[in-house]
Amino acid sequence: MKLLTGLLAAVLLLAGMGASQAVVRIADDRGGKIGVYVDRYQDLRTSGETVIIDGLCASACTIVLGKVPHDRICVTSHATLGFHAAWDYGDNGRPVPNPEATHMLYLMYPPAVRKWITDRGGLTRHMIFLRGKQLQALYKPCYLNAQASAPKATAEPAR
Repeated sequence: MKLLTGLLAAVLLLAGMGASQAVVRIADDRGGKIGVYVDRYQDLRTSGETVIIDGLCASACTIVLGKVPHDRICVTSHATLGFHAAWDYGDNGRPVPNPEATHMLYLMYPPAVRKWITDRGGLTRHMIFLRGKQLQALYKPCYLNAQASAPKATAEPAR
């Protein structure tokens, strides 16, 4: 029955998409510079594309939650979101916390995500992960194995 429900949801989701409406799949994205992701997801917001989170979306990647409308994001059972405080490189080349950027990042997230982060101590240097039933309680599940473009992941941490 569960499989049938999933297949029906996939068919309905695909039927609701116009021929020109594309899907962007996010998987194994460890983040990078905040500004790059703000620009990328602002473009995605205006494109009308649907976002499937189907793996790791960490650090600056999570900005997608604040830039793309909630109803255009779905998560698979493989989706994992990783959150931490923003930082810059110090004079010695080591990471230094950036409280202003951290606050800006926090404010980008939808209220339910901010509450989840706050309930776990806020954004700190330690990564916290939102996945499984907790994530699927906040975002609609996607059941399809769609062919979608995956934005190139960067190796740089969020700043």
